[in-house]
Amino acid sequence: MSSSLSGTRRLGLAAATMLSVATLALSGCAGGGGASNDAGGSENTSVTVFNGATGTISENFNPFSSTALQPTLGVIFEPLFWYNAASDEPPTPLLAESFEWNEDGTQLTITTREGVQWSDGEPFTANDVAFTFNLVNETPELNTTGLAATAEATDDTTVVLTFTENSFMQEPSVLGNRGIVPEHIWKDVADPITEINSDPVGTGPFKVKDFTAQSYLLEKNDLYWEEGKPAINEVRYISLDTADAATGALLAGEVDWMSSFLPGLEQILADNENLSYVNTPALTASIFTCSNEALGCEGPQTDPAVRQAIYQGIDREQLNALAGGGFAGTASPTLVLPERDADWIADPANTETPANADVEGARKVLEDAGWVEGSDGIREKDGERLSLGIQTVTGYSDFISLNDAMSQQLRDVGIELNPTSITYNEWVNNLNIGEYQLTLESIGLQPSNNPYYSYEKWYNSANTTPVGESALNNNTSRYSNPTVDEALAVARSTNDEAVQKEQYGIIQEEIVRDMPYIPIYVNSLLTEFNTERATGWPTNEDPYALAATWKAWDNGIVLKNITPAQ
Repeated sequence: MSSSLSGTRRLGLAAATMLSVATLALSGCAGGGGASNDAGGSENTSVTVFNGATGTISENFNPFSSTALQPTLGVIFEPLFWYNAASDEPPTPLLAESFEWNEDGTQLTITTREGVQWSDGEPFTANDVAFTFNLVNETPELNTTGLAATAEATDDTTVVLTFTENSFMQEPSVLGNRGIVPEHIWKDVADPITEINSDPVGTGPFKVKDFTAQSYLLEKNDLYWEEGKPAINEVRYISLDTADAATGALLAGEVDWMSSFLPGLEQILADNENLSYVNTPALTASIFTCSNEALGCEGPQTDPAVRQAIYQGIDREQLNALAGGGFAGTASPTLVLPERDADWIADPANTETPANADVEGARKVLEDAGWVEGSDGIREKDGERLSLGIQTVTGYSDFISLNDAMSQQLRDVGIELNPTSITYNEWVNNLNIGEYQLTLESIGLQPSNNPYYSYEKWYNSANTTPVGESALNNNTSRYSNPTVDEALAVARSTNDEAVQKEQYGIIQEEIVRDMPYIPIYVNSLLTEFNTERATGWPTNEDPYALAATWKAWDNGIVLKNITPAQ
């Protein structure tokens, strides 16, 4: 589970309920907001971003903090490399130019970029990189990625990380998910855990100019290392009183960049020539099942045949029309994104989920497993009725629509689905401790597009617990399969992609059969732009970054590539 992504997606659903468009008074927009700027390439071009913040904004630009303000990572502080979640491509060099592992995966040598300056004018060197990783290694509260390495700068442009064991699969976390900090500043920080870093010194394309509890303003970093970038001068991040206000703010020209699901989007764009959008589906909406009877799961869903019947018995084309607005992408039973990462799918037959229901096929699966049709059409076996509860969160309107539609579809198969809506906190708790039969959740983004990270998180037996104990947002299905565990162990021991793909083929054969997580579709990820003040935003034809306003690292890529409108 990825609660932060889910929460942001829900923001879009809340915005989607707002159809009346009124003139909005946006707190903190005066003097720096989008609507106050001239179009046509003004030298003082400013764009306004709404990334989901509502209410009071708490100042925090600490790149080590889990509650840091979103542009801290990517816009103010940069990683060594950038991993593009919107496409399948090698990592892009940022503060580093190259890297190389030793043969057994215990040492990573990184060559850093020359000529980079911190925003206060001090030179960036490999010493800053070594300091950053050593600080993380020595401070458990900062070590959110499980880093177990020490770092040494062997000269001004070379840093060597030494790990305690084979660590090939730490690569994207080390290279792409760690903002590098200046040693000359942070060596004197008394408590890096609680520090809010109100005057951050970074290498990113922007730096903080002004902060209030309603909005904060970033200005161009004139010392930025990439020539000619950024082309815009200021970026204002705003808070709105409610998420519903986002739609009206966009249509009123008060916001230039936001990520929300908007009903009737095509018509909205047709009526507003300055608006555009990009859809980069990346989160696989799935039915999570408490699948493992040996670990305490109870109910018909512990039978793989029932899970297969659900997989075959739902009509995804209809579900997309009813709940996805027609914007959802096709999922894969392997949980690999087929449009982006099809090369990782070993068997072409497993590339995509079926678009429509195979009712007869689903019925046969149940019949072969001993589930017989009852007098009311619902199947039963050994006195157990094929009746299943499915949980979602109150207010998650797309998931509620999915439940309602699937309840009707699966009756044709002989499965009774009983949806319940509960509070978010209750839902999270039930998911983690296994107090559910079925629940709806999304398979979220991982450090890189390599399937290892999804398979390790959701299928590794080591990442789950018995029902009643928290699985910590990892293998919440309680799935356990020694064949999968063994294949994961081989995959993590090498950086040879051919060997990894062979092991993923083994994993895919097992999980497609067992189906502990039943994919529905790849949920839409809609982001809208106002092109009156700035152009060069990602497009459906050129998704050069994952444009969602909540996406760390990618924000910096987008903001340094847009240009003033002419």
